[in-house]
Amino acid sequence: MFCLKKWFITLGLVFFSGAVLAQLSPDEVVKKTADDVISSIKADKDIQAGNKEKIYELVESKILPSFDFNKICRLVMGKNWRKMSTEQKEEFSTGFKMLLLRTYAIALSKYTDQKINVFPIKKQKGSIVTVKTEITQASSQPINVDYALSNSTGSWLVIDLVIEGVSMVTNYRSQFGSSVRQNGITGLLKELKEKNNAA
Repeated sequence: MFCLKKWFITLGLVFFSGAVLAQLSPDEVVKKTADDVISSIKADKDIQAGNKEKIYELVESKILPSFDFNKICRLVMGKNWRKMSTEQKEEFSTGFKMLLLRTYAIALSKYTDQKINVFPIKKQKGSIVTVKTEITQASSQPINVDYALSNSTGSWLVIDLVIEGVSMVTNYRSQFGSSVRQNGITGLLKELKEKNNAA
């Protein structure tokens, strides 16, 4: 299975800030906010030195607000989402958000001057738009990343990313689905909580 941690170590710097401007197109939002995140890292020596408190603060303020968590949770849980109680859905959403927070914090701590090229959108139809990007760094080949954004809430929010043809949502759905089959929904929630507590 594709390593999710490797994804985010490479790509955690290119997500969108919560200040999504309605007048910007999705590709303009990606470019502006990627620049904002990288500028914040370069301007803060504590973040560069690995200060966890500041890294978490940056993730919470610049990255996580850009996610449509309700939609992502439904997507990664698939048919199991309908089987969950309201309390279970809330517990899962909280745990999944913490999982992403930790993962992106790791990504930001590994920043080594990567650059992102955002390509203009050729066609924009409907409420879901794909923004194609390319991440470059001196030590490796460029990485192609596609971002799926939805404006169903009135703002452009990320609902999935596809890295070299591999979907984040699909990977998590496979992992969580396997856990549910083995241990049930309660077992998945327990596993998620234990992982977050251990970290």
